[in-house]
Amino acid sequence: MILYPETDLTFTRTIQAPRSLLWECWTTPQHIKQFFVPRPHSVEDCEIDLRVGGKFNTTFNVDGNTMKNDGVFLEVEEGRRLVFTDAYSEGWKPAADPFMTAIIEFEDDGHGGTTYTATARHRSPEARQTHEDMGFFGGWGTVATQLEDYAKTLVGK
Repeated sequence: MILYPETDLTFTRTIQAPRSLLWECWTTPQHIKQFFVPRPHSVEDCEIDLRVGGKFNTTFNVDGNTMKNDGVFLEVEEGRRLVFTDAYSEGWKPAADPFMTAIIEFEDDGHGGTTYTATARHRSPEARQTHEDMGFFGGWGTVATQLEDYAKTLVGK
């Protein structure tokens, strides 16, 4: 993947869960609700139509406030890569004020775990900086930890 340092925030972590299970977690609404925002915040609703142009809509509860985030998938590479954005909603309707495009990549680590890379691509260096200042690394790191903890509860089920 080509990174654009002026507009991208990215991190990579090894997660002790199989790639197929992490894929399932990222592509199933009931699983998304278990890890996708740092606790104590929560995902109240999630709608997924797993195809290019399909919806990826989430509704968050952040400190008692409901935040709706509608988006679409730009790329779906089964088991390996998800790219979604809030720049469009279903039907390719442009968003008034898009925030980012997320690129989630999964690669076998050779030891039963997964090399997990999350990238947030922004429309400008200023938007990137705003996201970093909001706590991208801490927030997305917490989400990765929650994903790992949750996935471990699903192993063997």
